[in-house]
Amino acid sequence: MFKKLLIISVFIGLVSCNNSKNKEIDYSALGKKYTLSTKRALGKNLMDKIKNEGTLAALAFCNSKAYFLTDSMSVVQNATIKRVSDKPRNIKNLANTEELQQIEKFKTMLLTKQKMIPFVKEEEKRIIFSAPIITDGICLQCHGTVRREMHPAVLKAIKELYPDDKAIGYDVNEVRGIWKITFQKPRSE
Repeated sequence: MFKKLLIISVFIGLVSCNNSKNKEIDYSALGKKYTLSTKRALGKNLMDKIKNEGTLAALAFCNSKAYFLTDSMSVVQNATIKRVSDKPRNIKNLANTEELQQIEKFKTMLLTKQKMIPFVKEEEKRIIFSAPIITDGICLQCHGTVRREMHPAVLKAIKELYPDDKAIGYDVNEVRGIWKITFQKPRSE
């Protein structure tokens, strides 16, 4: 499964690179591409686990394989891909000061019904892209409210796997964090 995703992503990346010579690069589109391909890979695996084995199996997948899958996508995309939050499940995903400001801006955009436009920070040699992670109904099985969307057995497993978890109590259509993608600027031809 992972090999197929990696091969497809490499092929897409090569086609995109070959078609972009001598054109101005849209860093936002590139960041979105990296984000969506990683989101699809994680989402497909989570959905398969939920469908075939249940929410507890999906939680176990996240605990043992999500970092591996995200790291694999980072290698394929030649970028650093991570998810961060103001209320992380895993302390490794705690947002820094700048990321917290971006999360708050996305929350304000959502609250005021503004278009959710990703942030693109252009530095001399690299691009830093940030896009919101928005909850949907599936997310609430592990990030919702106990006894409403989340089964007590799931909460028990979360507490065992993530003793410092802060990633519960969400509702549909809330900002849970951001995707942060960092990649090198392509060299000029």
